[in-house]
Amino acid sequence: MLTLRRSADRGYADHGWLKSFHSFSFAEYYDPKHMGFGPLRVINEDRVAPGAGFGTHGHRDMEIISYVLEGGLEHRDSMGNGSVIRPGDVQRMSAGKGVMHSEYNGSVDHSVHFLQIWIMPSATGIAPGYEEKHFDAAQKRGRLCLIASPDAAEGSVSVHQDARLYAGLFDAEEQGALTIDPGRLAYVHLARGSLQVNGQALEAGDALLLHGEPLVTLAQGRDAEVLVFDMVA
Repeated sequence: MLTLRRSADRGYADHGWLKSFHSFSFAEYYDPKHMGFGPLRVINEDRVAPGAGFGTHGHRDMEIISYVLEGGLEHRDSMGNGSVIRPGDVQRMSAGKGVMHSEYNGSVDHSVHFLQIWIMPSATGIAPGYEEKHFDAAQKRGRLCLIASPDAAEGSVSVHQDARLYAGLFDAEEQGALTIDPGRLAYVHLARGSLQVNGQALEAGDALLLHGEPLVTLAQGRDAEVLVFDMVA
């Protein structure tokens, strides 16, 4: 079964310094039909104004992945980690039994555009953890590159859930495919550009939810950057 979710159907919040699209219910946006998909709970597409950001706040029992599309996102947390992640970087923070962190746009000239992804863990109360890795454009060009997995396969960051996350860049004649166990779920989020996914035409911000489908196919991309989740049902 295929379910198409258009970008315009997402929740939206404009706080001035932050403009955010919510794929699933989040903060003041609530839709009982869109509370998550399998263990995938949040995909927020955020744009943060220069010099602004999220002050120190806490999380528990969530796998939080940040994927930057443009600009630089400055991270600080109570585990002592501090860095600026940029396009190509993938950051994973396991909130576990509790962690405090902040996220800021350190630039005074340019906004930062990133995806904030939350995945519910398979176990609660674990020790907090942090990891980040870089995946350059060549690794994603014309193929799906594994960027997060439960076993850190292929150099991916590790998550505490039976979920695998792939990223790919597709343009012109480039094509890709991912075999999915029909008993699992797949979720495709198009971060930018346009792309044909299982015959469905997607534009930036669109998503395709797949349940009981054996294959995800990607073709006819135009400057497309896509994320594909393969998850336990």
